[in-house]
Amino acid sequence: MALPGHRRILAIVLAGGRGERLQPLTKYRSKPAVPFGGRYRIIDFVLSNLVNSGISAIYVMTQYKAQSLISHIQRAWWFVGGAQDSFATIVPAQMQLGNLWYRGTADAIYQNLNLIEQYGADAVAVFGADHIYKMNIRQMVDFHFDHDADATVACMPLPADSVRSFGVVEANAEGRIQSFVEKPVPEAAPRMPNHPDMALASMGNYIFDTEVLMDVLLEDANRVGPHDFGISVLPAMVESRRLFAYDFNSNRLPVHRGYGHERPYWRDVGTIAAYFEANMDLRSVTPELNLFNWSWPIASANFNQPPAKFVFDDDQRRGVALQSLISGGCIIAGGRVKDSVLGHNVVVDEQAEVDECVIMDNVEIGRGARLHRAIIDKNARIPAGTTVGFDADSDLARGYHRDDSGITVVPKAPDSPESRVRYR
Repeated sequence: MALPGHRRILAIVLAGGRGERLQPLTKYRSKPAVPFGGRYRIIDFVLSNLVNSGISAIYVMTQYKAQSLISHIQRAWWFVGGAQDSFATIVPAQMQLGNLWYRGTADAIYQNLNLIEQYGADAVAVFGADHIYKMNIRQMVDFHFDHDADATVACMPLPADSVRSFGVVEANAEGRIQSFVEKPVPEAAPRMPNHPDMALASMGNYIFDTEVLMDVLLEDANRVGPHDFGISVLPAMVESRRLFAYDFNSNRLPVHRGYGHERPYWRDVGTIAAYFEANMDLRSVTPELNLFNWSWPIASANFNQPPAKFVFDDDQRRGVALQSLISGGCIIAGGRVKDSVLGHNVVVDEQAEVDECVIMDNVEIGRGARLHRAIIDKNARIPAGTTVGFDADSDLARGYHRDDSGITVVPKAPDSPESRVRYR
């Protein structure tokens, strides 16, 4: 075993998620490429966690509608390659083993085993790019080696009636996993000892001993099945390998003032309602997701853009934003923004009202338009006097999407020459 200071960790980020429940936000992009919080993409959170944890040898595996994601990583994460064994390399599906797309999460890595062999890591971190989370991954790595584990699964307690979309583990007092059940019905989910209403859910983030990972992937490839970590690989490892659960809630992040710690954060943003609420949390006075911890920065693409600008309209009404996040390049030209998150280069014209909305890059909101509980995707134009989010029939008639939770989504418009010049 390598000494703690000399452990070589290779990270593989699985970024091929379709995000079907996030339609229409995923009509032209994969889920990890969906914008979040005004200036980020969802994938920025896992990449920031890795780099902040001192893990900077990273392969990003893409598949579904990947061009937006590839462009973002090339623009935002070029700086990772500034030192030896430091890179953030995109790995599209290459079909090296035949005319096959990735058939599951395990198969995605199996088809790229050559990358793992060439790097020679002591352990491989396999992490997803579909969630918003802040986590010190180095602490999970230390737990993995301290327990001499073959594989370690990041887990968190959840109400047992909410685990239909998760793998559920049963672990002993030491943390060793006794069983792993993928997406059980609540009645069949293993319960936590002394907490009969709770189950220990897998977060889909793993640390593997390198040799063990290669062995179990070869075994899985020779079996008929879905070739997925949660469905086939991890359940098969329980009997013959040392498989441990890492308690995500024990994780701690440093804080920028040099004392104390910040608790970890995790949110599933797989539905329009969950995505909207996670964005709305950011406008709170004390949001659960702290974007202002300089000791754990969330990195993303930077643009050569002017600062946000607030101006009077022709009737001397002030442009104003209340309890909102306003990104660079925005012009609030006599309009009013409240409880909202605005991306780059948004224009809110005079007398327009934006309330409880997520507005993405390059959106123009016309004079007197009124928006409420809406998500406006990139490059969209809201004509003067239009209302969005007030009447479902009216929204649907314009071709907008109306979620079951009552949130209206205005789809992304094609990139225009003007928007390409500005901030794609």
